[in-house]
Amino acid sequence: MEDNTAISFANVAARYEGGADVLTDVSFNISAGAFYFLSGASGAGKTTLLRLIYQLHTPADGQIKLFGKTTADISRDEIANLRQKMAIVFQEYSLLSHLTVFDNVALPLRVRGVPEVKIKKLVAKVLDWVGLGKYAATFPRALSGGQQQRVSVARAIIVQPTILLADEPTGNLDDENASRLMELFIQMNKLFGTTIILATHNKKLMDTYKFPVLHVENHRVGFVGKAPAAAKTETKKVWKGPKPQNYFAELSKQFDDIGNA
Repeated sequence: MEDNTAISFANVAARYEGGADVLTDVSFNISAGAFYFLSGASGAGKTTLLRLIYQLHTPADGQIKLFGKTTADISRDEIANLRQKMAIVFQEYSLLSHLTVFDNVALPLRVRGVPEVKIKKLVAKVLDWVGLGKYAATFPRALSGGQQQRVSVARAIIVQPTILLADEPTGNLDDENASRLMELFIQMNKLFGTTIILATHNKKLMDTYKFPVLHVENHRVGFVGKAPAAAKTETKKVWKGPKPQNYFAELSKQFDDIGNA
């Protein structure tokens, strides 16, 4: 039987130099195409867990597998290739201050060698979708925290990742923009099959969007709730943006065009 596991932790511990364990004996499997919230108090270890998945932090003990590959056994080049399949939205935005909004979002496409004519089209479309089209020539320092967060999200999703990790992506957004981003992530999950882990402490968000939860507490990680069937996912928010189905169908076709270039 084919293994559909995208992320696997087996007895993983994490600590920072000179400190106690942030995470201890963490074991779980995340199936490809799943959508999970990641909850827990500030400082509980949510960001550390995301950093472990993205290979920005090495476990002190235990084993991590991504796409069936044990990360401790592969080379730096192979780690870089794994990261090409993933994207992460950092809580602190991590935008390059000397680049415009357009160039920040375009950067991962340029690294992949995508032609500029296609980059221009894709970046414009994604920026319009997150409500920042008119800020393309603006530098990050001129944006609010919420706007910078949306740029960070746009940069992450434009590469159509297989795994998307998001660290409090709605923390600086009002309800309407938080809903807009959640709808974006949901459509990525449904139409692209993107595996998503979204860290949040927002109970209202988790109550509105009924996805299962990975909960971090006392250095350990446990599951809360059961994954619903993707087709039955229900939301209570009123959609106020472009129709996501149409948007993603069009964007997906452009990604296909890039892949065939």
